[in-house]
Amino acid sequence: MGHFRRGVFGALAIAALSTALLAACASRPTGVLQPVAASPSASQVEMLVTTMRDRSENPGEMFSGERALEPAFAEITVSIPPSSVRKVGEVAWPRRLPPNPATDFAAVKAEQINRETAEKWLNAAVHKSPDRSVLVFIHGFNNQFEDAVFRFAQIVHDSNARTVPVLATWPSRGSLLAYGYDRESTNYTRNAVEQLFQYLARDSEVKEVSILAHSMGNWLALESLRQMAIRNDGLPAKFKNVMLAAPDVDVDVFRSQIADMGERRPHFTLFVSRDDRALAVSRRVWGNVSRLGAVDPEQPPYREELAANDITVLDLTKIKAGDDLHHSKFAESPEIVQLIGTRLSTGQTLTDNRLGLGDTIVSATAGAAHTVGTAAGLVVAAPAAIVDQNTRQNYARHVEALVGPATGESLASPGTEAGK
Repeated sequence: MGHFRRGVFGALAIAALSTALLAACASRPTGVLQPVAASPSASQVEMLVTTMRDRSENPGEMFSGERALEPAFAEITVSIPPSSVRKVGEVAWPRRLPPNPATDFAAVKAEQINRETAEKWLNAAVHKSPDRSVLVFIHGFNNQFEDAVFRFAQIVHDSNARTVPVLATWPSRGSLLAYGYDRESTNYTRNAVEQLFQYLARDSEVKEVSILAHSMGNWLALESLRQMAIRNDGLPAKFKNVMLAAPDVDVDVFRSQIADMGERRPHFTLFVSRDDRALAVSRRVWGNVSRLGAVDPEQPPYREELAANDITVLDLTKIKAGDDLHHSKFAESPEIVQLIGTRLSTGQTLTDNRLGLGDTIVSATAGAAHTVGTAAGLVVAAPAAIVDQNTRQNYARHVEALVGPATGESLASPGTEAGK
């Protein structure tokens, strides 16, 4: 009977959280990618977009959450307001349309292009890049097209990375109730992302490729790399770094994916935070399964398993940034997003030594870390994709009502309520 009550509670919790989030999101305008005139006070981020999303009839939306038969491409320039009106790590969503580039994120160019034009854009951008490097970003669950565009623009701008930004966006319906559809959409998109990776590998002008994936996007990134490695008998040396933020990937599957890539593979970096409250909710709702993004890398079995390999783990627990969920620190923390930029620009290994936090860095690889699997993304990945501050605050209040204030204890700690 207790298990039944917990199951009913979990379902009601998801419904309550979904209702609150949808209500909060309703106040934010959509279709924000209709181009506006640039502001002299704003900065700009130019990016290439490749997507398996279907085209939208709304020009301000560009692409929907439905699946297309063939990859599509776009060239987008995002205007970012000055630091005097926006904090580093924040996406300044417009409160009304059209956006005001002096205070809001806005598109000053948003054009759908064909494959040939996309290849020419990439070639020209790489030639202008100081180190001829490319950064591919793959977003997570519950992302509308504009969510992915603005978040990636924020990361590129705030990191000061001197690299060519390429957004690989997959068909997500941007709904908390579409977890199954979104997960299958990542599988649907694997071939297209592998084709992107293969193109970058063949392009002799591209000297280095880095990948930054978030939440469910990690599954897509890893599967595409795995396919490429199997097809090519390994991965090219130019694929230097793969950064995994809150990966929605089962630990056993991750171990298998890494093994399938062989010995010649990129350097992997995992971002963990033991105070991630969204992951705490997910653990309770989905059968007390530990999540990669909230493990304590100093505790067994994680310490031993990680130390046997070569994957870097950045422990962000002591960083207090962003909303009360502590789920998107990799993008919302000024220190971390700038650290990512330094790594991309200088080729240095990602460490937190310069942060002065006293956090521990653990190196490891092959069978790695931990996970976030199953339909947990319904709760786990949803807040990661929600960049509206009011929405996040509403979600955080619901999380606190369910599990109480966040703590820094290990997920595997015996004697906790969830571990009983």
